[in-house]
Order: sequence, then structure tokens, then C-alpha cells
Amino acid sequence: MPSSLNKLGLAALVAGLLAGSSVYAQQSPRPAAAPKPAAPAPAPAPAPAPQAAQPGAAPAGPVRVDLTPAQADWTKVCGKDQAAGKEICYTTRDFGQAADQPPVLAVAVYDVKGDDTKIVRLLLPPGLLLRPGFRFSVDKGAALEGTFEICFPNGCFAESRVKAPTIDTVKKGTVLNVIVRNQFNNEVTFGLPLAGFGKAFDGPPIDPKVLEEKQKELQEQMQKQVEEERKRLEAAGGAAPVPAAAPK
Repeated sequence: MPSSLNKLGLAALVAGLLAGSSVYAQQSPRPAAAPKPAAPAPAPAPAPAPQAAQPGAAPAGPVRVDLTPAQADWTKVCGKDQAAGKEICYTTRDFGQAADQPPVLAVAVYDVKGDDTKIVRLLLPPGLLLRPGFRFSVDKGAALEGTFEICFPNGCFAESRVKAPTIDTVKKGTVLNVIVRNQFNNEVTFGLPLAGFGKAFDGPPIDPKVLEEKQKELQEQMQKQVEEERKRLEAAGGAAPVPAAAPK
């Protein structure tokens, strides 16, 4: 499957699951005013976590993977929680190992206006050990801990609740280091560039109409990619099935 379709799949998964998930579980439902994304085609899985060794080989030591943005900019989305009467925003971006490869993970930082507690939420690839959770640090600063919350075939959500000073550090930082363990119990560190995060976090949210149009555009691109892949496979003799487009 083309990597461009994988990119579109992760972007749709992030848009749908991050926007549709509860920010504080029972404490605060998701923003009612946030634009509802169009139903995406079945999203392919993010790229697997880099492996420290092949099956049967002796496990290697720690692995570091410096990622690059898979989107031009950070995106800030806001909506009003009608029940609590508060505005909830999240600033998000996804990252891959290269521009022509599928994204490996996505990050979103949630901000409930008037609340000092923020949420750093990650969408991580499958194939990681869940029990150790994850750690993250800004540049060479001290590491903070987080836990996995829920997994889907496409990837796993993990999050950490932090205070405003931590977000201030992220806004001033250069690299966000996300530390996990793969199935060989080897440490894998993803390096995420933070350029532009502070400006997006403190700036205005994306216009809901623009966001809705981008999501519509994304849906159309996904359907086009699926159709092109289906035709290619049919011409090759139907080597593998292709997910059907999302029902209207």
C-alpha cells in the first residue's frame, strides 16, 4: 500500500479519535462545538515501532529514532464544553521517519481553559510493551511518566497529566523525547521537533470551516488512493484485498 495512503490513514485516525475522545473521561466530555470529522475509510496501522533485533537474534541496546513532521504545521482545534461551560483546545501534529514514509506517531496537547492541569496525549504504534508506560522529556530535562490508556489495531493511546509549567517548557524546547519499550524490552526513544509548537499553542485555533474543508479533502484523497490501489491490484491479478471506502 502506498505510503501516502498510510499518511492519510493516520491523519484521519488522529482527527477522528483525538477529537472524538473524552478529555477527562468522566470529568469533562469532549467539546460539543468542535467540528465532527467526516467518517474516514478504514485507517491502516501506523508504521511499527523500530525493532532492536530480528526474531531469533540477540536483542540490541537502546534505539533512538529522530522523527520529522508529517504535516506542514501544528494544528490547534478548540470547542466549547457545553456541560462545564469551558473551552477545550488541543494542539496536534503527527511525525514520521521521513517525508515519504508513513507517520510513526502523533502527539496532542490538551488545554482546558482555566484549568492548570494539561494532558499530553500520544498515538503510538502497536508492538510496544504497555505495562512500563512511557516517559517523555524536553531536550535534556528530567523525564516525566505517562501510561497507556487504550489500544486499537491501528495504534495505542497514551497520556500524561501535567501542570502548566511543563507546557511552558515544551513551548520553549527544541525536541520532545518520547521513551517507550518494544517487544524485546529494549528502550526506544522517539525525538520529535518542537519548532512552532509554542506559537500554535498560544495562537488562535484553526477556523472550523477550514478544518471541516481539510477533513473533507482528506476523505476524498483517501477514497481516491483506495480506488487507485484497487485498480492496480486488479490489473496485477488481485494480489491482495483493499479496504472499501467508508460508507456514506
